[in-house]
Amino acid sequence: MILVTGGTGLVGAHLLYKLITQKENVRALYRSESKLANTKHVFSCYTKDYETLFNSIDWVKADILDVPALSEAFNQVTKVYHCAAFVSFEPDKYQLLRKTNIDGTANIVNIAISKKIDKLCYVSSIATLGDNLNHKPITEETNWNPEADNNVYAITKYGAEMEIWRGTQEGLNAVVVNPGVILGAGIWHYGTGSLFKKAHKGLKYYTQGTVALIAVEDVVAIMIELMHNNISNERFVLVAENWTYKRFLQALSKSVKTKPPIKLASINLLDIAWRLDWLKHKITRKRRLLTRHLVKSLTSETNYNSGKIKTAINHEFKAINKTITKVGHLYLKQD
Repeated sequence: MILVTGGTGLVGAHLLYKLITQKENVRALYRSESKLANTKHVFSCYTKDYETLFNSIDWVKADILDVPALSEAFNQVTKVYHCAAFVSFEPDKYQLLRKTNIDGTANIVNIAISKKIDKLCYVSSIATLGDNLNHKPITEETNWNPEADNNVYAITKYGAEMEIWRGTQEGLNAVVVNPGVILGAGIWHYGTGSLFKKAHKGLKYYTQGTVALIAVEDVVAIMIELMHNNISNERFVLVAENWTYKRFLQALSKSVKTKPPIKLASINLLDIAWRLDWLKHKITRKRRLLTRHLVKSLTSETNYNSGKIKTAINHEFKAINKTITKVGHLYLKQD
């Protein structure tokens, strides 16, 4: 039995689809019934028989912070894909980020050890990697700098990775993947899917930074391959291509048949924007849309190297321009 956490998210849903079509025996966790629609939407992008596939999954309602329920969900499980996470760059969400990303992962690790599962795959992020001062491409060997101005999401994902590595010292067999921005279809109201929705409404500005991109199908295929082979206690950067945000946002617009952004949002403009967003948040209590750290990410030029995974399993990434075109087509089809 294979257990998937975060089965209603982009990676988890695509992973479930791949595992089910491979006739695997799969159990998936969910927190609320409303989120299950996400997985159905993803499945429906690829097959008309999505209900049958969805119903072949052993769905278990359990939060990764609920140890008794989580422990029961591990019964008869031999492999675990831990995809569940909370994503936010909002500083006031730090405690919730810690609970979900660090404490939740610690629970997964502890139960996996006690239940003696065969192997665990954890979906981390390139956010847990450090920066190279010499501007060379970042790899798995680029160490995290705790003294740097790290955002709250990165801090908690790094803490989650530390729980995985702690588990390996206690006998856990694990692999970690560090993907960049993951592109995939089916969930349009948040995450990267919402970028296609925003592009469809029209984007006026682009930023001067770079973005590391990968197709969700690549992430899922690599995870499955890593779980099938003998590679253990290793981490892998998963980035297909490094693009400028200008190229990325213009490609998004083209994929959903709208005019591309032609204006550069300067750093000064963005600095004003995140401060106004902070003020709006304080007055209305609505969630932040732009933070200081997000502005830093949107305007920094960073490249990532995925040579290690290519060598380890001889994987060739899907072309990002084709991925964007495909996802954009599926968005328009669903819209």
